[in-house]
Amino acid sequence: MVGRVGGGRAVTAVEVVAALRARGETVATAESLTAGLVAAELTEVPGASAAVRGGLVVYATELKHTLAGVDAELLAEHGAVHPEVARQLADRARVRCGATWGLGLTGVAGPDPQDGVEPGTVHLALSGPSGSAVRTITVAGGRRDVRRASVDAALDLLLTHLKIPDE
Repeated sequence: MVGRVGGGRAVTAVEVVAALRARGETVATAESLTAGLVAAELTEVPGASAAVRGGLVVYATELKHTLAGVDAELLAEHGAVHPEVARQLADRARVRCGATWGLGLTGVAGPDPQDGVEPGTVHLALSGPSGSAVRTITVAGGRRDVRRASVDAALDLLLTHLKIPDE
């Protein structure tokens, strides 16, 4: 459950779940390249049911539209790996699952590029009561490295916002 983000301090799912529970808030995910790994990481924590509402695995591009509600024109114009797709995934996860917070992840784990986007490119988004935030990371390494770093970065993004009073 320990992740390293950018070589910094370890962020754990335990910390994220504890912060959500302390605030009486919940999270939902819409995951593409991680295929549910963020939700799985969070739900390994005892007591996670008080903080995790659920998630959508939208690995296939068309599911980003049909299941998660991402704008079809956006997908047609920019492809599935785009910051706005991540933002819409986060927004839709939050709304569709009735959560305080939504996390959206899309990217290319590799080994091949997708829609002209190089492997290791990941867009993460957080949607919350006062708006959304998008972060783009680039990860070196193979599929496992990219997916692991994506989970870690998503947990870090959420925990950073949970630590802001009255977010």
